Amino acid sequence: MDSPCKQLLTSLFLLSLLLQKFVSEDTITPDKPLKDGVILVSNRETFALGFFSPANSSRRYVGIWYNKVPVKTVVWVANRDDPLDDTAGILSIDGHGNLVLTETNRSFPIWSTKVSVVSANHSMARLLDTGNLVLAHPETQSPIWQSFDFPTDTWLPVMNFGLDRRTGLNRILTSWKSKNDPGTGNCTFEIDPTGRPQLFLYEGGVALWRGGPWTGQRWSGVPEMTRIYILKASYVDNPDEITIRYDVTAPNVFTRLVVEEPGIVKRSTWHKTSWVIYCDPYNPEMFECTCLPGFEPYNTSDWYRRDWSSGCVRNPGVSRCKSGEGFVTLAHVKVPDTSLARVDMSLSLEECKQACLKNCSCMAYTSANETKGGIGCLTWHGSLVDTRVYSSGGQELYLRVDAATLAQYAKENGLLHNKGMLATLVVSVAVILLLIAASIVYWFIVRKRKATFEDSSTRRELDGRTRNSDLQFFDLSRIVAATENFSISNKLGEGGFGSVYKGCLYDGKEIAVKRLSKYSGQGIEEFKNEVAIIAKLQHRNLVRILGYCVQGEEKMLIYEYLPNKSLDTFIFDETKRSLLDWEKCFEIVCGIARGILYLHQDSRLRIIHRDLKASNVLLDNAMHPKIADFGMARIVGGESGDQIEANTNRVVGTYGYMSPEYAMQGVFSVKSDVYSFGVLLLEIITGKRNNTSYHDDPSSNLIGHVWKLWNKGKAMEIVDSSLGDKIPDNEAARCIQIGLLCVQEYAKDRPNMSTVVAMLAMVETEVQRQRNDFEVKWGVLF
Repeated sequence: MDSPCKQLLTSLFLLSLLLQKFVSEDTITPDKPLKDGVILVSNRETFALGFFSPANSSRRYVGIWYNKVPVKTVVWVANRDDPLDDTAGILSIDGHGNLVLTETNRSFPIWSTKVSVVSANHSMARLLDTGNLVLAHPETQSPIWQSFDFPTDTWLPVMNFGLDRRTGLNRILTSWKSKNDPGTGNCTFEIDPTGRPQLFLYEGGVALWRGGPWTGQRWSGVPEMTRIYILKASYVDNPDEITIRYDVTAPNVFTRLVVEEPGIVKRSTWHKTSWVIYCDPYNPEMFECTCLPGFEPYNTSDWYRRDWSSGCVRNPGVSRCKSGEGFVTLAHVKVPDTSLARVDMSLSLEECKQACLKNCSCMAYTSANETKGGIGCLTWHGSLVDTRVYSSGGQELYLRVDAATLAQYAKENGLLHNKGMLATLVVSVAVILLLIAASIVYWFIVRKRKATFEDSSTRRELDGRTRNSDLQFFDLSRIVAATENFSISNKLGEGGFGSVYKGCLYDGKEIAVKRLSKYSGQGIEEFKNEVAIIAKLQHRNLVRILGYCVQGEEKMLIYEYLPNKSLDTFIFDETKRSLLDWEKCFEIVCGIARGILYLHQDSRLRIIHRDLKASNVLLDNAMHPKIADFGMARIVGGESGDQIEANTNRVVGTYGYMSPEYAMQGVFSVKSDVYSFGVLLLEIITGKRNNTSYHDDPSSNLIGHVWKLWNKGKAMEIVDSSLGDKIPDNEAARCIQIGLLCVQEYAKDRPNMSTVVAMLAMVETEVQRQRNDFEVKWGVLF
């Protein structure tokens, strides 16, 4: 065979492979079925539907998986227990309007939606960007059937999980048989509606783990839920349904909850486990037990041998019925099995206590919902099964004990402490009365005389924090005169905790006044924090604070005035953008990097800014950048500077600039600022905000878009055209690469700021060398 024929056959073979990878639209219609080799992709390309084979298997399944996650992660399988033997499968709409899976060598459907539809013309199937496959009426779009109602092993955002009481449909998760076999496994994860509904994990019908009831904020037995900042849960328990769903509050984040063999439930986010629940033993033989107050081991000798299967019993020979008994409070508890509890949602917590106290068979009580001070009443009248105490989370359980145990428990937990609490209460009441009297004096005497009252305690605190600095205290009258009584014409902008005004002092010096809002109680600590931190810092790329004012209700910071305002007013404004050429943009990038390096490494304190963004970078007369707004900043490691990471229960900052580990887990470090710098660098190069969407990739933000073009070798397409056409490709490409290194998902993979500054210096050195070579060669012509 000659060479041209060989080339033709090779081309036809490659074309056939290409056709097998053909990507279809997001819809199956009666005249457009889905064949093996074709992939159905949702509108924003988030999920894909098609035929697949698990690793090391030739069996074919119809499934849904993440389209943009590098490792194929299947979230739903149609024919999990009836795989195909070859690639002759077709997913189509049959003559009755059902979605069916057929194979050419079989005369009957392998899988079907099995719903009542009049005809094929009355239905179509569409894959949504939520991962839900919906069979719907083509005109009304009303769902006839949806995959979210028949989950396999995965629970996705916006999916209702639980029981529909009207239809009896119970949405539960069932594990795969193994990693490479999606068949129905042995483990199930579901909501048990008996008594007070609660989570259960079963293996072969035997309870392995109990998540407890919904407390109004979390499951009683899942304290880890308090650390998932990107998720918002919604729980419903009414005559129609018992369901829970969760929504993702951060954009462009993929997350799922999956049940696996041999009985593991875990949540994964971008292939990074943010929190994992392993099988929490439901059987008391599987973990070390202790007895609750008023209980003792049923068989002491067994307990000495670490055999707790016999459990605990009430202390014998004591009376808990109208004999001075009471309740001890156990904090952070996964409450006992609520399928054995009585529920009365009409009672308050105090009414619940009284009802339990009157009923001698009532062993314990708690609120059914912890919100609003406690709603509803849960009581137990028998065994208290599977009760656990955590270091955090859970809820309070009020346990009935006899008079002797109540007294002993009070003594062991500090009777003198209780007396101390009483004394503290008395002192507190006295202090409150004193404050009320002081307030009366304030309003009727001080206000009457129109005298200025200075918040001396706050000032003393700030004076202590800013000792050994040149920070000046400004009188309120001086600031009022400088800003012309905070006139609108002098207003420079407005932030989360107040407004910023331009001012001019008597000596002609211009200042910027950050005025804390009177109604922003949240911002007082940030105000003190900013004064304390920035007073100790001096660097050409950090905004300089001149002083502060704490007087009456007013709290203000006085900064040097920077006439060019913030960086975002230039890079995101089509008109002003043209005032910045590439050379100036690069200088701004290097200045910001040096400022962050100073905070992380070169200052007396290691400081993490936590809110680095374009609007918090100010520009002076010469367009030199100065990092501002240290209200969210945190000092870590003290002057020793040996600490580089911390965590917080309160995530602050701006989504889009937050690193994944900070937004999801509250863990922040110097690498969190590196991530924010990377986002800022890419915004400067592209002239686009990170939350910008793209017509060819609507679900992707700026970072995702840049990664996509970088992998295709088209990174230069993102450079903002207003920067001119004289940007050296290698210089821009290296800066894009530095930005992408900084925004890597895992903190350990990102460079530190000293490395970033060094890389930028290498780019600057290379550019300067090229310019020198150019001037030597061509300078004579100019």
